[in-house]
Amino acid sequence: MQIAYGNFEKVDIRVGRIVKAEAFPQARKPAYKLTIDFGPELGIKRSSARITEHYQLGDLEGRLVMGVVNFPPKQIGPFVSEVLTLGFADADGAVVLAVPDKDTPLGSTLF
Repeated sequence: MQIAYGNFEKVDIRVGRIVKAEAFPQARKPAYKLTIDFGPELGIKRSSARITEHYQLGDLEGRLVMGVVNFPPKQIGPFVSEVLTLGFADADGAVVLAVPDKDTPLGSTLF
């Protein structure tokens, strides 16, 4: 399926840094609660991320991630996820984070 480039431009994908990662035992599928700093323009946002197969809680703080920041908040059990943290499925369906390969200013836009 093709989409018009104008539709892609509506998706606001930014770089953020995980400042806190917590267990999320109430989630139906294994997930972590992430607190992500998207820089001075957007500030701190929270996200539920199903990344438990490849990442331990202690390894996440300080990592750069990419997230869609202009979706409406989504209620996930007792938690409100404000951004969609992006990743790709590996061969077994587990999520691998989509990340910039160089240090990038927080809040930078994908284009």
